[in-house]
Amino acid sequence: MPTLRFEAGTLALAGLDEGDPRVPEPLIWDARSACHRAPAVAYAPVVLALRRAGLAYEDEARRYEELAHGARVHREPRFYQSEALEAWKRNRGRGVVVLPTGAGKTQLAMMAIDDRRRSALVVAPTLDLVRQWYDVLAATFGVAIGVVGGGEHDVQPLTVTTYDSAYLHMEHLGSRFGLVVFDECHHLPSPTYALAARLAIAPFRLGLTATPERADGLDAALDALVGPTVYRRDISELAGEYLAEYDTERVEVELSPEEREEHDAERQIYRDFVGMNGIVMSSPRGFGEFIMRASRSADGRRAMKAYRRQRELAFAATAKLAYLEHLLTVHRHDRALVFTQDNATAHLVSRRFLVPVITHQTKVTERSAILAAFAAGTYGAVVTSKVLNEGVDVPDANVAVVLSGSGSVREHVQRLGRILRQREGKRALLYEIVTARTTETFTSDRRREHDAYR
Repeated sequence: MPTLRFEAGTLALAGLDEGDPRVPEPLIWDARSACHRAPAVAYAPVVLALRRAGLAYEDEARRYEELAHGARVHREPRFYQSEALEAWKRNRGRGVVVLPTGAGKTQLAMMAIDDRRRSALVVAPTLDLVRQWYDVLAATFGVAIGVVGGGEHDVQPLTVTTYDSAYLHMEHLGSRFGLVVFDECHHLPSPTYALAARLAIAPFRLGLTATPERADGLDAALDALVGPTVYRRDISELAGEYLAEYDTERVEVELSPEEREEHDAERQIYRDFVGMNGIVMSSPRGFGEFIMRASRSADGRRAMKAYRRQRELAFAATAKLAYLEHLLTVHRHDRALVFTQDNATAHLVSRRFLVPVITHQTKVTERSAILAAFAAGTYGAVVTSKVLNEGVDVPDANVAVVLSGSGSVREHVQRLGRILRQREGKRALLYEIVTARTTETFTSDRRREHDAYR
Protein backbone atom coordinates (compact mmCIF):
# COMPACT_ATOMS: atom_id res chain seq x y z
CA MET A 1 0.00 0.00 0.00
CA PRO A 2 1.37 3.49 -0.82
CA THR A 3 2.60 5.41 2.21
CA LEU A 4 2.52 9.18 2.75
CA ARG A 5 5.30 10.46 5.01
CA PHE A 6 6.58 13.80 6.33
CA GLU A 7 10.31 14.14 5.66
CA ALA A 8 12.21 17.31 6.61
CA GLY A 9 9.49 19.71 5.52
CA THR A 10 8.34 17.71 2.49
CA LEU A 11 5.70 15.11 1.68
CA ALA A 12 6.96 11.79 0.35
CA LEU A 13 4.57 9.32 -1.26
CA ALA A 14 6.26 5.93 -1.52
CA GLY A 15 4.99 2.75 -3.16
CA LEU A 16 3.90 4.03 -6.59
CA ASP A 17 6.04 3.82 -9.71
CA GLU A 18 7.29 6.78 -11.69
CA GLY A 19 4.64 7.93 -14.15
CA ASP A 20 1.75 6.28 -12.31
CA PRO A 21 -1.30 8.27 -13.52
CA ARG A 22 -2.96 8.02 -10.12
CA VAL A 23 -0.36 10.28 -8.51
CA PRO A 24 -1.93 13.74 -8.03
CA GLU A 25 -0.26 17.10 -8.49
CA PRO A 26 1.84 18.67 -7.09
CA LEU A 27 3.68 15.42 -6.28
CA ILE A 28 6.59 14.85 -8.65
CA TRP A 29 9.00 11.96 -9.02
CA ASP A 30 12.17 12.16 -6.89
CA ALA A 31 14.66 9.77 -8.44
CA ARG A 32 17.12 10.11 -5.56
CA SER A 33 14.74 8.50 -3.07
CA ALA A 34 12.52 6.64 -5.57
CA CYS A 35 9.30 8.27 -4.39
CA HIS A 36 6.99 11.13 -5.29
CA ARG A 37 7.58 14.35 -3.38
CA ALA A 38 5.94 17.77 -2.76
CA PRO A 39 6.31 20.63 -0.26
CA ALA A 40 4.60 19.91 3.06
CA VAL A 41 2.15 22.78 2.48
CA ALA A 42 0.53 20.60 -0.21
CA TYR A 43 -0.67 18.03 2.36
CA ALA A 44 -4.35 19.04 2.32
CA PRO A 45 -4.78 19.13 -1.50
CA VAL A 46 -2.79 15.90 -1.88
CA VAL A 47 -4.94 14.06 0.67
CA LEU A 48 -8.14 15.32 -0.94
CA ALA A 49 -6.91 14.29 -4.38
CA LEU A 50 -5.96 10.79 -3.16
CA ARG A 51 -9.41 10.39 -1.64
CA ARG A 52 -11.14 11.55 -4.82
CA ALA A 53 -9.08 9.03 -6.82
CA GLY A 54 -10.14 6.24 -4.46
CA LEU A 55 -6.49 5.36 -3.85
CA ALA A 56 -5.91 3.56 -0.56
CA TYR A 57 -2.80 4.75 1.26
CA GLU A 58 -1.19 4.76 4.69
CA ASP A 59 -0.93 8.27 6.22
CA GLU A 60 2.23 8.42 8.32
CA ALA A 61 2.73 12.14 7.66
CA ARG A 62 0.11 13.38 10.09
CA ARG A 63 1.39 13.49 13.64
CA TYR A 64 -0.94 16.14 15.01
CA GLU A 65 -3.73 15.16 17.35
CA GLU A 66 -7.24 16.15 18.27
CA LEU A 67 -7.44 18.27 21.41
CA ALA A 68 -8.98 16.37 24.30
CA HIS A 69 -10.80 19.47 25.49
CA GLY A 70 -11.90 22.70 23.88
CA ALA A 71 -11.82 26.14 25.40
CA ARG A 72 -12.54 26.39 29.12
CA VAL A 73 -13.42 30.09 28.85
CA HIS A 74 -15.88 31.42 26.27
CA ARG A 75 -16.37 35.10 25.54
CA GLU A 76 -19.41 36.42 23.69
CA PRO A 77 -18.10 37.10 20.16
CA ARG A 78 -18.73 40.36 18.39
CA PHE A 79 -20.79 40.04 15.23
CA TYR A 80 -17.82 40.50 12.92
CA GLN A 81 -15.79 37.85 14.78
CA SER A 82 -18.59 35.35 14.19
CA GLU A 83 -18.82 36.42 10.54
CA ALA A 84 -15.05 36.05 10.12
CA LEU A 85 -15.05 32.55 11.66
CA GLU A 86 -17.88 31.40 9.39
CA ALA A 87 -16.12 32.82 6.30
CA TRP A 88 -12.94 31.00 7.30
CA LYS A 89 -14.80 27.73 7.85
CA ARG A 90 -16.52 28.05 4.46
CA ASN A 91 -13.06 28.10 2.88
CA ARG A 92 -12.12 24.77 4.54
CA GLY A 93 -10.38 26.49 7.46
CA ARG A 94 -7.83 28.35 5.33
CA GLY A 95 -7.52 32.07 4.80
CA VAL A 96 -6.58 35.54 5.99
CA VAL A 97 -8.79 37.72 8.18
CA VAL A 98 -8.14 41.46 8.10
CA LEU A 99 -9.29 43.35 11.20
CA PRO A 100 -8.02 46.60 12.73
CA THR A 101 -5.85 46.66 15.83
CA GLY A 102 -8.05 46.40 18.90
CA ALA A 103 -10.87 44.59 17.09
CA GLY A 104 -10.16 41.22 18.70
CA LYS A 105 -8.07 39.16 16.28
CA THR A 106 -6.66 37.14 19.19
CA GLN A 107 -10.17 36.21 20.33
CA LEU A 108 -10.98 35.11 16.78
CA ALA A 109 -7.95 32.79 16.85
CA MET A 110 -9.20 31.25 20.12
CA MET A 111 -12.56 30.62 18.43
CA ALA A 112 -10.84 28.98 15.43
CA ILE A 113 -8.70 26.72 17.64
CA ASP A 114 -11.78 25.74 19.66
CA ASP A 115 -13.70 25.02 16.45
CA ARG A 116 -11.06 22.81 14.82
CA ARG A 117 -9.90 21.06 18.02
CA ARG A 118 -6.52 20.19 16.47
CA SER A 119 -3.01 20.70 17.77
CA ALA A 120 -2.30 24.35 17.02
CA LEU A 121 0.81 26.47 16.57
CA VAL A 122 0.66 30.26 16.86
CA VAL A 123 3.45 32.12 15.04
CA ALA A 124 4.08 35.72 16.14
CA PRO A 125 6.72 38.27 15.07
CA THR A 126 8.18 39.17 18.49
CA LEU A 127 8.85 37.63 21.90
CA ASP A 128 6.57 40.26 23.47
CA LEU A 129 3.71 38.91 21.35
CA VAL A 130 4.71 35.32 22.14
CA ARG A 131 4.25 36.18 25.82
CA GLN A 132 0.83 37.73 25.16
CA TRP A 133 -0.35 34.73 23.11
CA TYR A 134 0.99 32.36 25.78
CA ASP A 135 -1.07 34.13 28.47
CA VAL A 136 -4.28 34.17 26.39
CA LEU A 137 -3.97 30.50 25.35
CA ALA A 138 -3.31 29.41 28.94
CA ALA A 139 -6.25 31.43 30.26
CA THR A 140 -8.61 30.20 27.50
CA PHE A 141 -7.76 26.49 27.35
CA GLY A 142 -6.40 25.83 30.84
CA VAL A 143 -3.65 23.48 29.67
CA ALA A 144 0.13 23.58 29.43
CA ILE A 145 1.25 25.86 26.59
CA GLY A 146 4.48 25.21 24.73
CA VAL A 147 7.00 27.87 23.70
CA VAL A 148 9.66 27.62 20.99
CA GLY A 149 12.04 30.57 20.86
CA GLY A 150 13.74 32.98 23.23
CA GLY A 151 15.85 30.18 24.69
CA GLU A 152 12.90 27.80 25.21
CA HIS A 153 11.98 24.67 23.27
CA ASP A 154 8.91 23.09 24.83
CA VAL A 155 6.49 21.64 22.27
CA GLN A 156 2.91 21.03 23.41
CA PRO A 157 -0.36 20.47 21.50
CA LEU A 158 -0.85 24.23 21.87
CA THR A 159 2.43 26.03 21.22
CA VAL A 160 3.58 29.57 20.49
CA THR A 161 6.69 30.53 18.54
CA THR A 162 8.30 33.39 16.66
CA TYR A 163 8.66 33.62 12.89
CA ASP A 164 12.43 33.30 13.32
CA SER A 165 12.12 30.07 15.29
CA ALA A 166 9.32 28.72 13.10
CA TYR A 167 11.32 28.69 9.89
CA LEU A 168 14.36 27.27 11.71
CA HIS A 169 12.47 24.38 13.32
CA MET A 170 9.51 23.72 11.03
CA GLU A 171 11.25 20.92 9.12
CA HIS A 172 11.04 18.97 12.39
CA LEU A 173 7.78 20.40 13.77
CA GLY A 174 5.81 20.66 10.54
CA SER A 175 3.81 17.45 11.01
CA ARG A 176 2.82 18.09 14.63
CA PHE A 177 0.14 20.76 14.13
CA GLY A 178 -3.16 20.62 12.29
CA LEU A 179 -3.76 24.36 12.59
CA VAL A 180 -1.24 27.18 12.29
CA VAL A 181 -2.18 30.75 13.20
CA PHE A 182 0.07 33.37 11.60
CA ASP A 183 -0.21 36.58 13.63
CA GLU A 184 0.69 39.78 11.73
CA CYS A 185 0.81 37.55 8.67
CA HIS A 186 2.04 40.34 6.37
CA HIS A 187 5.50 39.26 7.60
CA LEU A 188 5.05 35.76 6.19
CA PRO A 189 5.79 36.28 2.46
CA SER A 190 9.43 37.26 3.05
CA PRO A 191 11.72 34.57 1.59
CA THR A 192 12.86 33.05 4.89
CA TYR A 193 9.62 33.34 6.88
CA ALA A 194 7.65 31.79 4.01
CA LEU A 195 9.43 28.54 4.84
CA ALA A 196 7.47 28.45 8.10
CA ALA A 197 4.34 27.93 5.99
CA ARG A 198 5.79 25.76 3.21
CA LEU A 199 7.39 23.23 5.58
CA ALA A 200 4.19 22.59 7.60
CA ILE A 201 1.47 20.11 6.65
CA ALA A 202 -1.25 21.95 8.64
CA PRO A 203 -4.47 21.62 6.61
CA PHE A 204 -6.00 24.48 8.60
CA ARG A 205 -4.36 27.92 8.44
CA LEU A 206 -5.45 31.30 9.76
CA GLY A 207 -3.66 34.54 8.93
CA LEU A 208 -4.34 37.64 11.02
CA THR A 209 -3.39 41.20 10.12
CA ALA A 210 -4.69 44.75 10.06
CA THR A 211 -2.83 45.57 6.85
CA PRO A 212 -1.98 42.67 4.52
CA GLU A 213 -0.66 44.82 1.68
CA ARG A 214 3.12 44.98 1.18
CA ALA A 215 5.07 47.56 -0.78
CA ASP A 216 6.95 44.78 -2.61
CA GLY A 217 3.73 43.11 -3.76
CA LEU A 218 4.61 39.83 -2.07
CA ASP A 219 1.31 39.83 -0.19
CA ALA A 220 -0.05 37.93 -3.21
CA ALA A 221 1.91 34.92 -1.91
CA LEU A 222 -0.41 34.70 1.11
CA ASP A 223 -2.98 32.88 -1.05
CA ALA A 224 -0.66 29.89 -1.41
CA LEU A 225 0.89 30.07 2.06
CA VAL A 226 -2.26 30.61 4.15
CA GLY A 227 -5.23 31.11 1.87
CA PRO A 228 -7.10 34.05 0.34
CA THR A 229 -8.52 36.95 2.30
CA VAL A 230 -11.84 35.52 3.51
CA TYR A 231 -13.02 38.45 5.64
CA ARG A 232 -12.14 42.11 6.04
CA ARG A 233 -13.28 45.05 8.18
CA ASP A 234 -11.43 48.36 8.30
CA ILE A 235 -11.04 50.91 11.10
CA SER A 236 -13.63 53.28 9.65
CA GLU A 237 -16.28 50.51 9.77
CA LEU A 238 -15.79 49.64 13.46
CA ALA A 239 -14.91 52.99 15.06
CA GLY A 240 -17.44 54.09 17.62
CA GLU A 241 -19.16 50.85 18.61
CA TYR A 242 -16.25 48.41 18.72
CA LEU A 243 -13.21 50.68 18.58
CA ALA A 244 -12.70 54.04 20.22
CA GLU A 245 -13.89 57.09 18.32
CA TYR A 246 -10.89 58.99 17.05
CA ASP A 247 -9.66 62.09 15.27
CA THR A 248 -6.49 62.61 13.25
CA GLU A 249 -4.72 65.92 12.84
CA ARG A 250 -1.77 66.75 10.60
CA VAL A 251 0.38 69.66 11.75
CA GLU A 252 2.99 71.23 9.45
CA VAL A 253 5.93 73.06 10.96
CA GLU A 254 8.65 75.12 9.31
CA LEU A 255 12.39 74.77 9.63
CA SER A 256 14.17 77.73 11.20
CA PRO A 257 16.08 79.93 8.70
CA GLU A 258 19.35 78.30 9.77
CA GLU A 259 17.90 74.79 9.51
CA ARG A 260 16.37 75.60 6.12
CA GLU A 261 19.67 76.82 4.74
CA GLU A 262 21.53 73.74 5.95
CA HIS A 263 18.78 71.36 4.86
CA ASP A 264 18.59 72.72 1.32
CA ALA A 265 22.39 72.77 0.94
CA GLU A 266 22.75 69.16 2.15
CA ARG A 267 19.86 68.00 0.01
CA GLN A 268 21.41 69.62 -3.06
CA ILE A 269 24.67 67.73 -2.49
CA TYR A 270 22.76 64.47 -2.25
CA ARG A 271 20.57 65.24 -5.28
CA ASP A 272 23.54 66.25 -7.41
CA PHE A 273 25.25 62.92 -6.74
CA VAL A 274 22.09 60.96 -7.51
CA GLY A 275 21.56 62.88 -10.75
CA MET A 276 25.15 62.57 -11.95
CA ASN A 277 25.06 58.80 -11.41
CA GLY A 278 21.68 58.30 -13.07
CA ILE A 279 20.12 56.77 -9.97
CA VAL A 280 16.32 56.64 -9.94
CA MET A 281 15.49 56.70 -6.23
CA SER A 282 11.82 55.92 -6.82
CA SER A 283 12.67 52.55 -8.40
CA PRO A 284 12.65 49.40 -6.24
CA ARG A 285 16.45 49.18 -6.37
CA GLY A 286 17.12 52.91 -6.22
CA PHE A 287 18.21 53.22 -2.61
CA GLY A 288 20.33 50.07 -2.76
CA GLU A 289 22.10 51.41 -5.83
CA PHE A 290 22.68 54.74 -4.03
CA ILE A 291 24.29 52.94 -1.09
CA MET A 292 26.50 50.87 -3.38
CA ARG A 293 27.71 53.84 -5.46
CA ALA A 294 28.10 56.09 -2.41
CA SER A 295 30.56 53.65 -0.87
CA ARG A 296 32.95 53.86 -3.81
CA SER A 297 34.20 57.45 -3.61
CA ALA A 298 34.74 60.43 -1.36
CA ASP A 299 31.98 62.30 -3.23
CA GLY A 300 29.66 59.38 -2.65
CA ARG A 301 30.40 59.23 1.06
CA ARG A 302 29.80 62.99 1.29
CA ALA A 303 26.48 62.50 -0.53
CA MET A 304 25.47 59.80 1.96
CA LYS A 305 26.36 62.12 4.85
CA ALA A 306 24.28 64.86 3.21
CA TYR A 307 21.34 62.48 2.75
CA ARG A 308 21.38 61.55 6.43
CA ARG A 309 21.78 65.12 7.62
CA GLN A 310 18.82 66.51 5.64
CA ARG A 311 16.68 63.70 7.07
CA GLU A 312 17.87 64.43 10.62
CA LEU A 313 16.92 68.08 10.21
CA ALA A 314 13.44 67.14 9.01
CA PHE A 315 12.91 64.42 11.64
CA ALA A 316 13.86 66.57 14.64
CA ALA A 317 13.27 70.15 13.54
CA THR A 318 13.32 72.71 16.36
CA ALA A 319 9.69 73.61 15.66
CA LYS A 320 8.69 69.94 15.84
CA LEU A 321 10.15 69.51 19.29
CA ALA A 322 8.57 72.78 20.42
CA TYR A 323 5.16 71.62 19.22
CA LEU A 324 5.67 68.23 20.84
CA GLU A 325 6.34 70.05 24.13
CA HIS A 326 3.02 71.85 23.66
CA LEU A 327 1.18 68.58 23.01
CA LEU A 328 2.71 66.84 26.03
CA THR A 329 1.56 69.77 28.16
CA VAL A 330 -1.95 69.82 26.72
CA HIS A 331 -2.27 66.05 27.16
CA ARG A 332 -0.47 65.78 30.49
CA HIS A 333 -3.47 63.94 31.97
CA ASP A 334 -3.66 61.48 29.06
CA ARG A 335 -1.53 58.51 28.00
CA ALA A 336 0.55 59.50 24.99
CA LEU A 337 2.72 57.42 22.67
CA VAL A 338 5.33 59.32 20.66
CA PHE A 339 6.53 57.53 17.51
CA THR A 340 9.76 58.27 15.64
CA GLN A 341 11.40 56.83 12.55
CA ASP A 342 14.79 56.24 14.16
CA ASN A 343 16.37 55.51 17.53
CA ALA A 344 18.41 58.73 17.57
CA THR A 345 15.28 60.91 17.50
CA ALA A 346 13.59 58.71 20.10
CA HIS A 347 16.52 59.13 22.50
CA LEU A 348 16.61 62.88 21.79
CA VAL A 349 12.94 63.18 22.79
CA SER A 350 13.54 61.00 25.85
CA ARG A 351 16.40 63.19 27.10
CA ARG A 352 14.68 66.49 26.36
CA PHE A 353 11.30 65.68 27.91
CA LEU A 354 12.39 63.08 30.50
CA VAL A 355 10.08 60.36 29.21
CA PRO A 356 11.03 56.65 28.99
CA VAL A 357 12.13 55.31 25.62
CA ILE A 358 11.56 51.88 24.09
CA THR A 359 13.61 50.74 21.09
CA HIS A 360 14.58 47.33 19.72
CA GLN A 361 17.59 47.52 22.06
CA THR A 362 15.44 47.80 25.19
CA LYS A 363 15.52 44.59 27.24
CA VAL A 364 12.27 42.69 27.57
CA THR A 365 12.13 43.12 31.35
CA GLU A 366 12.75 46.87 31.10
CA ARG A 367 10.14 47.19 28.34
CA SER A 368 7.57 45.35 30.44
CA ALA A 369 8.31 47.57 33.45
CA ILE A 370 7.92 50.73 31.35
CA LEU A 371 4.59 49.61 29.88
CA ALA A 372 3.31 48.56 33.32
CA ALA A 373 4.19 51.98 34.73
CA PHE A 374 2.56 53.63 31.70
CA ALA A 375 -0.64 51.66 32.29
CA ALA A 376 -0.59 52.58 35.98
CA GLY A 377 -0.21 56.29 35.21
CA THR A 378 3.30 56.60 36.62
CA TYR A 379 4.37 57.71 33.14
CA GLY A 380 2.12 59.90 31.05
CA ALA A 381 4.10 59.38 27.86
CA VAL A 382 6.44 56.88 26.23
CA VAL A 383 8.58 57.49 23.15
CA THR A 384 9.42 54.64 20.78
CA SER A 385 10.94 54.12 17.36
CA LYS A 386 9.16 51.12 15.81
CA VAL A 387 8.84 48.32 18.34
CA LEU A 388 5.34 49.36 19.43
CA ASN A 389 4.05 49.65 15.87
CA GLU A 390 2.33 46.28 15.99
CA GLY A 391 0.84 43.78 18.34
CA VAL A 392 1.81 44.97 21.82
CA ASP A 393 -1.23 45.88 23.91
CA VAL A 394 -1.23 49.41 25.31
CA PRO A 395 -4.97 49.76 26.01
CA ASP A 396 -4.63 52.91 28.14
CA ALA A 397 -3.02 54.95 25.37
CA ASN A 398 -5.40 57.50 23.89
CA VAL A 399 -3.01 59.98 22.24
CA ALA A 400 -0.42 59.22 19.55
CA VAL A 401 2.10 61.67 18.16
CA VAL A 402 3.84 60.63 14.94
CA LEU A 403 6.99 62.75 15.03
CA SER A 404 8.51 60.93 12.05
CA GLY A 405 7.95 57.72 10.12
CA SER A 406 8.17 55.91 6.84
CA GLY A 407 5.78 56.14 3.89
CA SER A 408 4.27 52.78 4.78
CA VAL A 409 0.48 52.78 4.98
CA ARG A 410 0.71 49.71 7.22
CA GLU A 411 2.98 51.44 9.71
CA HIS A 412 0.72 54.46 9.96
CA VAL A 413 -2.45 52.37 10.39
CA GLN A 414 -0.69 50.26 13.03
CA ARG A 415 0.32 53.38 14.94
CA LEU A 416 -3.26 54.63 14.87
CA GLY A 417 -4.40 51.20 16.03
CA ARG A 418 -2.30 51.45 19.19
CA ILE A 419 -4.72 54.03 20.63
CA LEU A 420 -8.05 52.53 19.53
CA ARG A 421 -8.68 50.01 22.31
CA GLN A 422 -12.17 50.85 23.46
CA ARG A 423 -12.88 52.26 26.89
CA GLU A 424 -16.02 54.01 28.14
CA GLY A 425 -15.97 57.67 27.18
CA LYS A 426 -12.69 57.35 25.29
CA ARG A 427 -11.95 59.42 22.19
CA ALA A 428 -8.52 58.86 20.72
CA LEU A 429 -6.42 61.46 18.95
CA LEU A 430 -3.50 61.01 16.55
CA TYR A 431 -1.22 63.93 15.66
CA GLU A 432 1.12 63.77 12.71
CA ILE A 433 3.82 66.45 12.81
CA VAL A 434 5.36 67.06 9.39
CA THR A 435 8.22 69.38 8.43
CA ALA A 436 7.01 71.52 5.52
CA ARG A 437 8.90 71.69 2.22
CA THR A 438 10.87 68.50 2.88
CA THR A 439 10.38 64.94 1.67
CA GLU A 440 8.26 64.39 4.78
CA THR A 441 5.28 66.03 3.07
CA PHE A 442 5.37 63.42 0.28
CA THR A 443 5.98 60.64 2.81
CA SER A 444 2.97 61.80 4.80
CA ASP A 445 0.74 61.83 1.73
CA ARG A 446 1.75 58.26 0.87
CA ARG A 447 1.19 56.80 4.30
CA ARG A 448 -2.25 58.42 4.66
CA GLU A 449 -3.65 56.50 1.67
CA HIS A 450 -6.09 54.55 3.79
CA ASP A 451 -9.79 54.92 4.56
CA ALA A 452 -8.93 55.48 8.23
CA TYR A 453 -7.58 58.95 7.30
CA ARG A 454 -10.38 60.04 4.95
